[in-house]
Amino acid sequence: MAKWQGYMHGINLGGWLSQCDHTKERYESFIRESDIAVIRDWGLDHIRLPIDYELVEDNEGNYKEDGFAYIDCAVEWCGKYGLNLLLDLHKTFGYSFDAGEKEEGFFDREDYQERFYRLWEEFARRYGKYEDRVSFELLNEITDRSYGEKWNEISTNCIRRIRQIAPTIHILIGGYHYNSVEAIPDLAIPVDENVIYNFHCYDPTVFTHQGAYWIDTMDRDFRISKDATYAELQAAHEANVPGHFKGAGHFPADGHLDENYFLWFFERAAQVAKERGTSLYCGEYGVIDLADPEDALAWYKMISAAFEQYGIGRAAWSYKEMDFGLADAHMDSVREEVLKLL
Repeated sequence: MAKWQGYMHGINLGGWLSQCDHTKERYESFIRESDIAVIRDWGLDHIRLPIDYELVEDNEGNYKEDGFAYIDCAVEWCGKYGLNLLLDLHKTFGYSFDAGEKEEGFFDREDYQERFYRLWEEFARRYGKYEDRVSFELLNEITDRSYGEKWNEISTNCIRRIRQIAPTIHILIGGYHYNSVEAIPDLAIPVDENVIYNFHCYDPTVFTHQGAYWIDTMDRDFRISKDATYAELQAAHEANVPGHFKGAGHFPADGHLDENYFLWFFERAAQVAKERGTSLYCGEYGVIDLADPEDALAWYKMISAAFEQYGIGRAAWSYKEMDFGLADAHMDSVREEVLKLL
């Protein structure tokens, strides 16, 4: 499987232009040029930038120049500091991975889909000229498996429309179950050599999201160590995030999590990407700030070993705050070691 050069070692800027209160104060204070310099100094090669449609569209779909101006800043800053940039549409009108956003109708309404296509055509007109250092991610985290077939149709149509404006810019598509690596085989065959397969990985969820307040079934006081056995991980999943542990039955009950878990977990997706002549990219991965930092470091070592073996590019979640911030104080004791693994 070919590596996606220039997008091998990155980080997300979550919470700046997406998953935020969408105010001028937020846009102008959360991320500054100095943060881009920090990321450059960390030795990374790219940034994944989540964007919500509210940044650049009003309710009727009219474009907001002041919103595009913040993307322009990101493009300019990344160019200045030698970083590539992945523009990720984190939410579109009528769809969000977060049910709490109450966005609905996208997969059923052609007018919503047309609005999505037009927005990507606008991105292509504005940023396609930077194709040597900017790439596009069509939509963040499709949820239900039932959307898979329709999403393949929508994403293929969108890529074809973008190609009329930006013929060779790299475009990412991910699958159902929140960009699960297991959905990769069900993605549409790439329409050309510049379409990349994308997934996210927070496995085992009960470890990376231990105590997460946004998971309804999670015990807020629950904590678990990297040294937990597979049997303990399975029991913890059943109690806190039922149905989310993929390792049950594949590894000895008394065994412990290590890089072999991720090598097994990514193997099929890497094979499919190779067969279809494309690359594999992990757009999000990380550990909640409630976990022990040394345990988090151990997890990064495990998953990064698999990334390296398969040649998978990636972007950690996230640069600051958002419950996963690598720049935050809770990571001070291990940050230097973690950065070597990103």
